[in-house]
Formats: sequence, structure tokens, C-alpha cells
Amino acid sequence: MKNSAKIIMLFFLSIIATACKKEEKSPSYHKGEMTILTDESFKSVTEALAEGYMINYPETKIKVVTKKEDLGFLDLLKDKAKIIVMSRDLSAEEIKSYEEQVDLKFLPAKFAADAVIFVVPKDSPRESISIEEITQGMQSDDKAFIFDGANSSNLNFIAQKLKKQPKELKFSIIPGSKNVIEDLNKYPGKIGVIGLNTFSRPYDKESEKLKSMVKILPVEYKGKQYTADAGNLRTMNYPFTRVLYFLTNEGNFNLANGFIRYSCTQLGQMIVEKEGLQPYNIYRREVQMR
Repeated sequence: MKNSAKIIMLFFLSIIATACKKEEKSPSYHKGEMTILTDESFKSVTEALAEGYMINYPETKIKVVTKKEDLGFLDLLKDKAKIIVMSRDLSAEEIKSYEEQVDLKFLPAKFAADAVIFVVPKDSPRESISIEEITQGMQSDDKAFIFDGANSSNLNFIAQKLKKQPKELKFSIIPGSKNVIEDLNKYPGKIGVIGLNTFSRPYDKESEKLKSMVKILPVEYKGKQYTADAGNLRTMNYPFTRVLYFLTNEGNFNLANGFIRYSCTQLGQMIVEKEGLQPYNIYRREVQMR
């Protein structure tokens, strides 16, 4: 009788142990480690969202790694990354590759409106730039436009807007957006092309320092000039407004999808706004007067 009781007890303990092991391996959005790949141009907002998520879920550890947009996309397809940040539109062929290799429907999680901006040194006489000047300049042997690198999100986005392939355009390179800003005055007549999020964070000392070194050029389009401010990002009137979105290969509700949900809901969108960017999902605030 005692032996039978022991056998029954061991049987139940084995069931509990197995259940615990399964529970440990089950998907969880509130604990675990993850790496996010992002282009340098929107590293700041990605890091801010990651910090916010880790504060809300202390058992999570999120590392933000900078990688050129196209290379990050390839890593996602090869399952070398679980989540990436993108800004350009994928081609029909790229969407097909994503859906076939990842085995998920292409559903970009849009979370912010950013912009590609054109900057010159503070003492430059130039006050604006037109779409025509950009189009012509990107096909000129003068290579007047300086980008932060080949395969960068800024170059990809400009090429897409001009309906060209990056290899068809002519440009100069200074690696890194910060270096573009700091070294721009060494190249008279050149125009830097960077992402707004490089220095959009208000009250941040480094952002303010970088922003003070250059003049942001309004873009002239159809006889009107547009600045990359919140209003023009919201309406997308600024010609080089771009929408940032997350892409994942995670099929269940684990850390990547938990982070995406957080970023697209009110808490995450407040962080986007504090970064000086335009939240993609706008939440109306209701106030009751008594």
C-alpha cells in the first residue's frame, strides 16, 4: 500500500515538473532577451522605446544594434534577427520573399513619422532647396549631397522617392550621421542628408549641440516651402516624410510582438512624441469638466 502511494505521488510530481518545464519554454512577452536591428537614423527612438519597455517589464533585456536597413532585412529573412525597424517600402518581390521565407503575412507595424532632411553649415547662404535641385543634384558628377553610407535608410528612401535605384544616383559619403554634421563645414557647397531623429530629441544636450551646428533647409515643392515640423509630418506635406515600422518573423506572442504592441499603443506613442517625432497612432485625450 505504501509503495502504491509512493508511485502515485511520483507520478503526480512528474506531471507537475513536466508542466513547469513547458511553462518555462512557452511564449512570453514580459521576460527574456531580444535584439532589435535598426538603421542609425532611427536608433534614438528605437532605444527610447526599448528603455520604456524594460522599465515596464523588468525581466526583459532588449539590445538595440545598428545595421544598414537592407542588411537588417536580409538577417530577418535568414532568422538571424527577430525584429527590425524599416522606413522604405518593400518591393513586391521583397514582400513575396518575406511571406515565403518567414511564413507570415506581411503586416508592417507602423509607429512613427520621421523625415529625411537636408542640412548645410550655419553660415551657408543657402536658405532652401527644391525637389528639382535634389533630382538634378543626385545625377550630377559634382556629388553635392553627402549621405551617411551606402545601403543606409536615408539613401534608400531618397532613391525610392526619386524612382531610382541607389546605384543610379551620384553622391558622397561620410560614415555616420553625426560625422556628416560635424564635418560638413569642411566641404563648402555640399549638402548633408540625414534623418530627423538624429537630433530631434528635445532637451537632450547632444541633440541640441548637433542641431546648433547646421541649418535645416525647407524643401520647395510646387511653389511652396515645407519644413520637417510636427504639422507637416502629421499631414505628410513635407515631401520627404517617411513612416517607420517594425517587421518581425515571430509567429507567436513572444517578446518581439509584445514590444511591437507596446510601441504602437499609448505609452509607446508618448515616447515617440517625446523623441520629437510624430506618433503614427494618435490617441485623443478626453477631459471631463465637473
